[in-house]
Amino acid sequence: MRRDVFQAIADPTRRAIIERLAQEALNHNDLAGTFDMTRQAVTKHIKILEECGLLVIRQEGRERFCEARLEPLTEVAGWVEQYKKHWHQRFKSLDKYLHQMQNKKHDNK
Repeated sequence: MRRDVFQAIADPTRRAIIERLAQEALNHNDLAGTFDMTRQAVTKHIKILEECGLLVIRQEGRERFCEARLEPLTEVAGWVEQYKKHWHQRFKSLDKYLHQMQNKKHDNK
């Protein structure tokens, strides 16, 4: 089953895993040790992140390393950008309204 990046980042643990792996690649045990949950639970999160392309597993000898692949987050950034423009316009309107109210207040004095 191929998951999408929005599903992956919906969970705070997976966001924390991405944040941790963005700093450096870690083997499964080291990564699991940074979370207050079972290794199996962390492995399930890793699998979801791998399925949506946010990380890859690299085998080195007997160890399996997780590496972040952040390119899929550009889809999220693009989606957020459209709402950023919307909110920027809303804040400009609010700012204009507040200036009008302030000017009215000064005119009534």
